[in-house]
Amino acid sequence: MNSNSLNRITNIPKKVKFSGSILVKENNNILTELSYGFANRSDQIKNSPHTRYGIASGCKLFTSIAICQLVEGGKLSFETKLEDCLNVRFPHFDKDITIHHLLTHTAGIPDYFDEEVMDNFEELWVKNPMYLMRNLEDFLPLFQNQPMKLKVGERFHYNNAGYILLGMIVEHASQLKFTECIEENIFKKADMSSSGYFEFDSLPKHTAFGYIDLPNGKWKTNIFSLPVKGGSDGGAFITVNDMANLWDSLLNNQLLNEEFTNKLLTPYVRTNDKNSFYGYGVWIERDDDGVFKYHVMGYDPGVSFHSAYYPKASIKSIICSNKSDGAYDVMKEIEDEIVKQSF
Repeated sequence: MNSNSLNRITNIPKKVKFSGSILVKENNNILTELSYGFANRSDQIKNSPHTRYGIASGCKLFTSIAICQLVEGGKLSFETKLEDCLNVRFPHFDKDITIHHLLTHTAGIPDYFDEEVMDNFEELWVKNPMYLMRNLEDFLPLFQNQPMKLKVGERFHYNNAGYILLGMIVEHASQLKFTECIEENIFKKADMSSSGYFEFDSLPKHTAFGYIDLPNGKWKTNIFSLPVKGGSDGGAFITVNDMANLWDSLLNNQLLNEEFTNKLLTPYVRTNDKNSFYGYGVWIERDDDGVFKYHVMGYDPGVSFHSAYYPKASIKSIICSNKSDGAYDVMKEIEDEIVKQSF
């Protein structure tokens, strides 16, 4: 990477007032490793590569890997029906919903936070206090008795409730709490030693608070904006180096064998962009020459996250921010200045 490209990468975070950490690696070589802003604004504790960040929906990939591990182990199949997986009543859900539909956001079920019709995530916690949301079952009353939104398989509709159900399926099939299953079968195997599903009221050291900047120049943390503990649809905490280890372990078939790694990375359904597809827990962007990138992302109040693997350049990028935006701008600059110049 030339000096002009590095200057562009370092200038963008300053322009967007980025707060977080950035890691770009080509194979095992670090191309960029930068941190900006504060993990704790009150005490002026700076972000660093060792800071743990919330990644919101970025960890749907972990849920999908766990499901694939269970299928690989013969405990489930992708065509297993939802009604055969859980002893939970969904009076209005279609009987033909399968695990594949849930993984690819094509089940057509209602969502507890529908991004097509809702803007403010905080509205959810008026009637359902966020400090009580500690288990996957706690989310069921938010959607289980609602009618279907779409026909099964009709189209891609990004859906958090579907991943809540996948987490419950993981618990039932593995006989472990969801977070224990992920930590044992993914984080440990991928050498993600700093990652976990931490509760807001007992965060470990080196964990960044998520910040929401207000129009009047003031700010608040996101502790009253999100469930107190993350689960199968989002909310894990990672470091940038742990996420790089996750990509390495996944792509080297250390978490799944080659057959199931390929199944996870298969573009099953087109999303809302003509070049964008969805696999199992991972977004896939294609160009004229095939796959441009496999990527995951997450946005919550006080959280913005992007991470990608670019197969033609053998480059991994991880951008973690403890603000509500900024990661996308940095990601686009990395693609323009590093990835595309590597082809």
